[in-house]
Amino acid sequence: MASRPTIREVVGVAEFRALWIAHAQSRLGDQLARVAIAVLVFDRTESAAVTALTYALSFLPPLVSAPLLTGLADRFPRRTVMVSTDLSRAGLVTAMAIPGLPVAVLAALLIVVVGLQPLYSAARNAILPTVLDGDRYVVGVGLASATDSIVQVAGFAAGGVLVGLTGSHVALGLNALTFLVSSAVVRFGARLHRPPDAADPRTVGRSLSGGFRVIWGDRRLRSLLGLLYLYGFYIAPEGIAAAYAADAGRGEAAVGLLMAADPVGALVGSLLLTRWMPARWRTRSLAPLAVASGIPLMVSAAVPSVSTAIGLWTLVGVLSSYTMLVTPMFVRLVPDGRRGQVIGLASAGLQAVQGLGVAAAGAVAGLTSPSTAVGVMGAAGALLAVFAGRSWIAAANRVAAAP
Repeated sequence: MASRPTIREVVGVAEFRALWIAHAQSRLGDQLARVAIAVLVFDRTESAAVTALTYALSFLPPLVSAPLLTGLADRFPRRTVMVSTDLSRAGLVTAMAIPGLPVAVLAALLIVVVGLQPLYSAARNAILPTVLDGDRYVVGVGLASATDSIVQVAGFAAGGVLVGLTGSHVALGLNALTFLVSSAVVRFGARLHRPPDAADPRTVGRSLSGGFRVIWGDRRLRSLLGLLYLYGFYIAPEGIAAAYAADAGRGEAAVGLLMAADPVGALVGSLLLTRWMPARWRTRSLAPLAVASGIPLMVSAAVPSVSTAIGLWTLVGVLSSYTMLVTPMFVRLVPDGRRGQVIGLASAGLQAVQGLGVAAAGAVAGLTSPSTAVGVMGAAGALLAVFAGRSWIAAANRVAAAP
């Protein structure tokens, strides 16, 4: 039996290392910016609903941009797509860092910045399976997920302190700098990676229809997306963290800790799933973990306090890390020539459900309280997970029973 690839072996692949480093430091800047925007908007408006809506803008734009743009990752060299996207975002975030910018202009710039993100992700995720083969790909995805969690924790925790000491504009400026660094690392650390069907002059319509056919034609893909999209319910508390902390009489540092809870749990969960869970259990674990992810949020509604919420939201991160297993399963089922568009469509849906989840949590918090909103989102997610899990189990069993 072949030994399981080690993290050292995966990091030893030069191209993966470049993509990993570029993404990690850029994500750190993104988390600083998220805290900065949440605090900035809440300070100006003192409204949980408006703050949650603005935070939702960091998820919703890809619903439109991803289907329209991500096909470019199947037509042009994927490294070129990533570098161009990073440079564009660096310029836009630099503009967002200008002091005194009206909230409406800040929101408009945020929409454009986030709208470009799926194009970068589609190109990067399409490259990874060609850089890492076999189970090294699963380990690489797990490492990237764990690193994401670490930088989110560092970004959210440091973001609250940084914003409290220097203001929101410094954090936004640092985020712009990380995009510049990322573009340089990718440019000089990765190959071009021309997609196999790059010569095919697809229109946007043809690319979109082809991507939808790939997803709709495979029940496994549809079921995996159903499980993945439940994360929109489980991430919702992040969008009302500022209101939750304010309701408890706590300051900016508490906002950062609340927002960091889920990433801390995701770090632990990703290590448990990729390093210690046997491969044969991974497929069967998705449905139970999806249902269990909503339970801590329901408990936190019954025992509302910042310290309790930090612990329970951390547990949500552990359980909902099953989504890290969904990603490699999904990508491997998609033909390389369609990966950019299909991953883009999947990412658009994920971004949309996260944005809608945050917006819904903000609306419920405005009508009731932040703690009640957290419980409602957990209950809704757990209920829908029952149906999504049954669909996935049926699809997986059908394939296993096929001759």
